[in-house]
Amino acid sequence: MNDFLAARSQMALSLGFHIVFSCIGMVMPFFMAVSHFYWLKTNKQVYKNITKAWSKGVAIFFATGAVSGTVLSFELGLLWPTFMKHAGPIFGMPFSLEGTAFFIEAIALGFFMYGWNRFNRWFHWFTGVVVGVSGLVSGILVVAANAWMNSPAGFDYVNGEYLNIDPIAAMFNDAWFSQALHMSVAAFVATGFAVAGIHAMMIAKGKNIEFHTKSFRIAAIFACVAAVLQPLSGDISAKDVAKRQPAKLAAMEAHFETQQSAPLIIGGIPDEKNKTVKYAIKLPGMLSFMAHGDFKAEVKGLDQIPEDEHPPVAITHYAFQIMVGLGMVMVLLAILYFIALWKKKSWLQSKWLLKFFVLATPMGFIAVEAGWTVTEVGRQPWIIHGVMRTADAVTPMPGIAYSFYLFTCVYVSLAAIVTFMLYRQIRMVDKLYDVPSSENPVKH
Repeated sequence: MNDFLAARSQMALSLGFHIVFSCIGMVMPFFMAVSHFYWLKTNKQVYKNITKAWSKGVAIFFATGAVSGTVLSFELGLLWPTFMKHAGPIFGMPFSLEGTAFFIEAIALGFFMYGWNRFNRWFHWFTGVVVGVSGLVSGILVVAANAWMNSPAGFDYVNGEYLNIDPIAAMFNDAWFSQALHMSVAAFVATGFAVAGIHAMMIAKGKNIEFHTKSFRIAAIFACVAAVLQPLSGDISAKDVAKRQPAKLAAMEAHFETQQSAPLIIGGIPDEKNKTVKYAIKLPGMLSFMAHGDFKAEVKGLDQIPEDEHPPVAITHYAFQIMVGLGMVMVLLAILYFIALWKKKSWLQSKWLLKFFVLATPMGFIAVEAGWTVTEVGRQPWIIHGVMRTADAVTPMPGIAYSFYLFTCVYVSLAAIVTFMLYRQIRMVDKLYDVPSSENPVKH
């Protein structure tokens, strides 16, 4: 493995793990705050138990997210020094503000974890809300920095120099809103279905029915509302990409030739050598409509983009198809769950619906990883779109491959430790609050 590939692989590995920890850390505090609110309003012990159980999960993911995020900040400087030399003064503001949000989140989490029976009940609840809000703001600020890489703004690039820097314009670049919206909704979808799926599995096994049923309900509603909203945020994001990064859109859709009434491609195997897509389903005019709001609009293909500026089409296309495909499955599940809530109450106690949620447990995070792949790989060969190539930003330091192998071991170990801690936490919950399995109302 050469040093350039090793640097990119290490960054991809670090981001791939960190995004999971971050999504859960952003969203779980809101679940925790809702269950806490229910306890304060109803005084039912089960909601207090749920809140305490979820708060321990929040603490676990806050710690792991802090560790993986710190590693990423060092990697930016060590692996991409040229990039940070030029880009740091421009998009440093969102990172600085993210650090502030992180400290607020840490303080609020400390108050919440150790504030039981010490603070006013509603102030204690408020500290939990602050954990969620500050975590969400932190995530949005990081995404704003990444959006700047896709839509550089806030500077003039003259003769290789970055002049007239405006950090505010850089932070609120043309891509920040669409990316932040899409990523935030995705975090709720992924975390919601993951949490709901775990509780659904425990319900199906007949363990601690009341605890897991109420936990499932909170997570499932968050997940399903977000899943229904996600295609809308995706449409906003796709239209923005079509306008600013036509090469990325072309790679996403394996759209090799510029044409009017461009078809939307579902599935298929891109053949980059012959500029074709095999075995695909094509919906005439749909890509034009989705990109420009007009079934007859022209969509720019890769034929109008220099060959050395083409993103890796196959990887980008497959990742995009995975993201959209899993997203549609989760939308279907959300619709079924809403029907169950409003019209078919018997479905709520049916095992097939619980199994569907169990199957959906990893779907959101697979979709998030696929979407992040589309964002990053689809921007290649640029690290700053249209300004700096990734190959020009990598460190000249030799031996990066060894660093990649080391960090792979670290992250795999970290994932194993987190998995073990969560498994132990679930077992502890069931031992503390278990009820006889004969009370299981689930119907086959």
